[in-house]
Amino acid sequence: MPIDAAKAVAAEPRSAEIAWDHKDIQLYHLGLGAGLPATDPDELRYTLESKLHVLPSFATVAGAGMGVVGGLSAPGIEVNLAAVLHGGQAITLHRPIPSDGRATSTSKVAAVYDKGKAAILVLRTEVADADGPLWTSDAEIFVRGEGGFGGERGPSARVPAPEGDPDAEVERPVREDQALLYRLSGDWNPLHADPEFAKLAGFDKPILHGLCTYGMTLKAVVDTLLGGDVSRVRSYRTRFTGVVFPGETLRIRMWRTEGRVQATVTAVERDDAPVLADTVVEHA
Repeated sequence: MPIDAAKAVAAEPRSAEIAWDHKDIQLYHLGLGAGLPATDPDELRYTLESKLHVLPSFATVAGAGMGVVGGLSAPGIEVNLAAVLHGGQAITLHRPIPSDGRATSTSKVAAVYDKGKAAILVLRTEVADADGPLWTSDAEIFVRGEGGFGGERGPSARVPAPEGDPDAEVERPVREDQALLYRLSGDWNPLHADPEFAKLAGFDKPILHGLCTYGMTLKAVVDTLLGGDVSRVRSYRTRFTGVVFPGETLRIRMWRTEGRVQATVTAVERDDAPVLADTVVEHA
């Protein structure tokens, strides 16, 4: 069997040294659509090195996302990348991410769940620098055709639907070139740039990275309901439910309760087709 769950979970964690500086942060933020209007003081916090703060979702690209890459090549994991989908993403912040850093990234397969027709790999990455833990990232990778091995189904990540009207609703345009810019942060999958490759994968044209939508959504929550203060974010999780095409518009609805924002994200031009679900930001 291509996936040996017991072997994968028992494998020793893999560690690597990663580093980033203000240019990596600025490029990531620009890839999310930051900087419009260019002279807006709120946007300069994302684009100007002298005022720079770090959106916590940068954790998903720090070190070019090597935690996920390492997890897919772990002992016991042999999968066809064409059958792999990013099903969900969660990050927990232990303290704010510095704009210049050097850290150790340690990754492992934390769990393998059997969903019948598919398997879900939970790839966990722990990142720490000289001052201690920085963040923990869990990527849920959906592998079609690899279920049915008799393993645990795993917990449900579903979040009850919010009640009432949202506390805030914003629209965020996705530029035609946004995937081309975002991929410079380390995800070079041609699905997001090459029309011919996208057609082979069943799409009319290249699609936006799910993690770009993930970052755009967190930025909208921070800017709209958290006073632009990235240090208030404690954790952020979502489930990917649909694709986004460059040139479309995201509709982000937000419901606020004590210490928590729940959001839904849809594609405006396709009759509000779901894009992200079960999306929760825990905050101070």
